[in-house]
Amino acid sequence: MAGTKDGSGNGGNGSAKPVARRLLATATRLFAEQGYDRTSVQEIVDAAGVTKGALYHYFGSKEDLLHEVYGRVLRLQQERLDHFADADAPVEQRLRDAAADVVVTTIENLDDTKIFFRSMHHLGPEKDKQVRAERRRYHERFRALIEEGQRTGVFTSDIPADLVVDYHFGSVHHLGTWYREDGPLSPQQVADHLADLLLRALRP
Repeated sequence: MAGTKDGSGNGGNGSAKPVARRLLATATRLFAEQGYDRTSVQEIVDAAGVTKGALYHYFGSKEDLLHEVYGRVLRLQQERLDHFADADAPVEQRLRDAAADVVVTTIENLDDTKIFFRSMHHLGPEKDKQVRAERRRYHERFRALIEEGQRTGVFTSDIPADLVVDYHFGSVHHLGTWYREDGPLSPQQVADHLADLLLRALRP
């Protein structure tokens, strides 16, 4: 990606980090409020209080900003999935922890994920390919936990692992259509319910 949330596109100059963060936060807010296609670069830099030169230095283009909005969430989720998958715990616990965590982190970054899925078609072929590869890596690591449990007899083998992955992530991707901060369920409660549903479906 051309830039990152912490401004690492500047070659590590710590003084630049707030600028990159401010640009990304401003772009995220504007994309959420009025849509990616209806938000101009000029609006972003005016609202962030920086120049166009600063935006292009860190992110290269408006498309790079859209890419990074979702990319930072996906990197966080991949890091946390790797942590759970590598833990010294029974596979059932590792899968449950991973299944619940992706729900919590999605809800905590709901604007980012809603913006991305609503606007993903605006990405050019190269960035679209990169995002799909990153998501595929995540799903494959998640699926590997299911397959491990199936091989060892902890989970039923009657249901294809790919279908189980689609089942869970279909629920995750649907969160943006109904979850509300002032609703009756906390992020952790939603995560616990969905993780329990997943494990219930996999029990022999």
